Amino acid sequence: MKLNGISDNSGAKKSRMRVGRGIGSGKGKTSGRGVKGQTARTGVAIKGFEGGQMPLYRRLPKRGFTNIHAKHFNEVNLGRIQIAIDAKKLDAKKTVTVEALVAAGVCSKHLDGVRILGSGDIKTKLTFEVAGVTKSAQAAIEKAGGSVTIVHVAVEATA
Repeated sequence: MKLNGISDNSGAKKSRMRVGRGIGSGKGKTSGRGVKGQTARTGVAIKGFEGGQMPLYRRLPKRGFTNIHAKHFNEVNLGRIQIAIDAKKLDAKKTVTVEALVAAGVCSKHLDGVRILGSGDIKTKLTFEVAGVTKSAQAAIEKAGGSVTIVHVAVEATA
């Protein structure tokens, strides 16, 4: 096989329509744009316009809102933390915080803190300083001999 012998399957590439090349071509004269009017001209942008009718995006009711003060937490399962400890990425003797989890590669960003979820099991005694913890996760941590401290996230003042 040589590079000059490689080609697409027949019918794989469709050649573009050459417009404005005489009436015999089928796309001559007005090039398929019809006669006169806004869409026959260049620079047309009618995206949501429906000919004066109330457009769809204005006919539909607006529902809900986005809470700009909502907190976004990293959600980490206990099983994932145990894997990081087994891989020697997390130090079991130190307190588990957001910074420690980001450094270990368990979380990618700081966001507004960490929330520990109860999926998986933990065998190591750990001390957590996190923004939130589920009841099942807290029970599993305390069963392993660890403790959890809830650290409240400071709200940034907008002035």
